[in-house]
Amino acid sequence: MLEFICYPKCSTCKKAMNWLDSRNIEYKIRDIKTDNPRYEELEEWYKLSSLPLKRFFNTSGLLYKSMNLKDRLPQMTESEMLELLASDGMLVKRPVLAGDGFVLVGFRESEWEQKIK
Repeated sequence: MLEFICYPKCSTCKKAMNWLDSRNIEYKIRDIKTDNPRYEELEEWYKLSSLPLKRFFNTSGLLYKSMNLKDRLPQMTESEMLELLASDGMLVKRPVLAGDGFVLVGFRESEWEQKIK
């Protein structure tokens, strides 16, 4: 079963959930704020996604901006970035959809359409 990692108040997460529901796709919801992804999960998702690690950061979030991560991330190691992401779910771009052998970060309908049949 797919795992839908989201922040319930996020409008993009709601849009993605509606997209899944309209296609009768089963998934398990996980609140990223109360059940933050662990370092090991993030590391696995990063490898499965084929995305640069910086794409896992919620760059529009208040925490990201208050921590001045735009300037700090380029100097950080992969391990430091994963530790930071694991420290607070609000730093993680959402939604995250984890399936068997794939991970989607953020909601791009065309990308989701290709991965989920």
